[in-house]
Formats: sequence, structure tokens, C-alpha cells
Amino acid sequence: MSTPPRPRLEGHPPTPGPSLAEPARAAFRGGAAKGVAEGVPSAVLPDQQTGDGRYPIAWLTISAPRGAIPSATSVCECGRNLFAAGHRKALALIADHADHKTRCPLRTDQEGAAAV
Repeated sequence: MSTPPRPRLEGHPPTPGPSLAEPARAAFRGGAAKGVAEGVPSAVLPDQQTGDGRYPIAWLTISAPRGAIPSATSVCECGRNLFAAGHRKALALIADHADHKTRCPLRTDQEGAAAV
């Protein structure tokens, strides 16, 4: 038993439907959607929650997949960017990252530094 011959790809008529190169027709013609009251903004407004002024400046990333060598990365906006691979070195970097919180020039209180 033999397989039927495959048809040639050249010369086939195009498949029906829109071409992928043609832009889609816009269904929206403008104006407000039905049910929208006049004078009510329909745009999504930004979140009105106010923060407490805090933002992250230091990140500790730990990767310890099963059966692989653990690693850790310590990055801070003050310019710190350290990487450690291996169990002992990763643990030492984690401890150093925790200690960096107390020594980072971006986190220390600058008010007392000027009053000498």
C-alpha cells in the first residue's frame, strides 16, 4: 500500500478569508458607548490610593533549586551588586545583605550627619 502523492504547494488557490497582511477593519466608529451618561468620564483613572512614601531600594534574590547549586544576588540602589554561588557563600551573602541595611547610605538618617 502506498501513500497518495502530496500536492504541490505552488499554484494552489488562496484560502478564503482576510489576508494576514491586511489590517483589520475598525468596528468602533467613535462616540460614547450605549448606556454611558453624558459628562461621566469613561477613561480609567489612576489609582487614588496614596502610599506612605516608602519604596524598595534593595533586593535579595535567592535561587536554590533541588539538586543544584544555590545562588544569591544582592542589589541596592546605592550601587551594590553582589552575586554568590554555593551553599556557604550564598548564606554569607544573605547575612551581609541583612547587615547592609544598617550601613547603606540611602537608608541611614541624614539629619544627624550634618549636626556635628
